[in-house]
Amino acid sequence: MKRSPAEIIREYGPFPGIETVHGLTFDGRNVWFASGDKVIALDPDSGQTMRAIEVPADAGTAFDGQYLFQIAEKVIQKIDPKNGKVLATIPAPGNGCDSGLAWAEGTLWVGEYQARKIHQIDPETGAVLRSIESNRFVTGVTWVDGELWHGTWEGDESELRRIDPQTGKVMESIGMPAGTGVSGLEADGRDRFYCGGGRSGKVRAVRRPHRT
Repeated sequence: MKRSPAEIIREYGPFPGIETVHGLTFDGRNVWFASGDKVIALDPDSGQTMRAIEVPADAGTAFDGQYLFQIAEKVIQKIDPKNGKVLATIPAPGNGCDSGLAWAEGTLWVGEYQARKIHQIDPETGAVLRSIESNRFVTGVTWVDGELWHGTWEGDESELRRIDPQTGKVMESIGMPAGTGVSGLEADGRDRFYCGGGRSGKVRAVRRPHRT
């Protein structure tokens, strides 16, 4: 397994009035992050927050190219980012113990924190299509260029892990500095990961390993 230390490119926040950053996603322009009672759009170039959608938002966030998906306790909400309306809800597979959320291959991928699992689910019904075991707590989840990555956070240690999507075997690990937690994870499709920082109230950009 390949191991390397994280290169933190930039830190955003903490932001006024925001105590916690949970899940996050990237819509091609803005990073959206969950902060408990709202989902907030952050411009990663300027570092300014742009707008907020007031919905329960206590875990993972995803974007399918048109809609936001946001975990709220035992359900996953489908949200129109244009007007902030919740269009539908489906049950979350962890029944309130869910963490990360990602969109890939026409399905949602949901981390279940203490169960150390990642579930692929039907975005219309919430039905679990398959589950992948991890040997660490699962926080954020993201797919990029056919690679499945997830965050871990246990005690003072956090890392980003690339795992085999069939077996769950860890293929690569990026270690975060001690005391720097990862609550949410999203790749921008290019050269960086965005990481939620939990109770630090920060969002961090970490350099994605270069593929030769």
